[in-house]
Amino acid sequence: MALILGAIIVFACVLGGFVLSKGQLMALWQPLEVLIIFGAAAGAFIISNPMHTIKETVAGILRLLTGSPFNKAFYLDLLSLLYDLFDKSRKQGVMAIEEDIDNPAESQIFTRYPAVMKSSKLLAFVTDYMRIISAGNMAPHELEGLMDKELDNRELELNEPSHALAKVADALPGLGIVAAVLGIVITMSLLGGPPEMIGHKVAAALVGTFLGIFMGYGFVGPTSTAMEHQAQYELRAYECAKAAILATVSGQAPQMAVEFGRKALPSDKRPGFQELNDHVRSK
Repeated sequence: MALILGAIIVFACVLGGFVLSKGQLMALWQPLEVLIIFGAAAGAFIISNPMHTIKETVAGILRLLTGSPFNKAFYLDLLSLLYDLFDKSRKQGVMAIEEDIDNPAESQIFTRYPAVMKSSKLLAFVTDYMRIISAGNMAPHELEGLMDKELDNRELELNEPSHALAKVADALPGLGIVAAVLGIVITMSLLGGPPEMIGHKVAAALVGTFLGIFMGYGFVGPTSTAMEHQAQYELRAYECAKAAILATVSGQAPQMAVEFGRKALPSDKRPGFQELNDHVRSK
């Protein structure tokens, strides 16, 4: 919704100001300029990025349109899932959760939280470290070091799409100049012709420059920034799981362990203490 609203505001202000200044909107309709600029941008994007980054970029843009799954409801489910695992482990022994973490799809605990189940990489993060805990006596600082390495790698992966899109945004003004130069080359071949035709070609060339700058700074750049924020909300889910797991390894009670995790969440989406307590009991 924010992406759509922002796009409407950008279009309304820029094009509205142009029309109010007695400009003709159809003068900006130059499909061949669009083909040159965005075709070149798409090709450069494909050249410079592996296929998984391209797919993740497209998926990230779609998530901006549909809304990020990493919201307060998701964080509540994640904390409740961790509480259930810690509570069962504390009451029945660490070995009691082996079946749950080995086969989450058949687990009575995991299946209560379908939103977390859909996030396959976060689910693997939780099950992997719960499996490590159940398999041996790793010291908390050793476990934390291992988690930090994985989180560093995950942060790089999550930020790849936004960085790739940011480079496209940086390139668009230059590609707009390329389209403008090609337009001027065509104009030079028409010197001596009707002034109206020359004026039309010059205007088309200038529109190319406008489109490159407008789309780069008005849409593609802000979209890459929004995707970066989206990645941070996902990364906070990992930080939440990390803090809670380390707390339980250190001997904290389940309720206190998930409190460590809750404090790792962003304040605008962090559930309250009583809200989390009520949610855990409802599950």
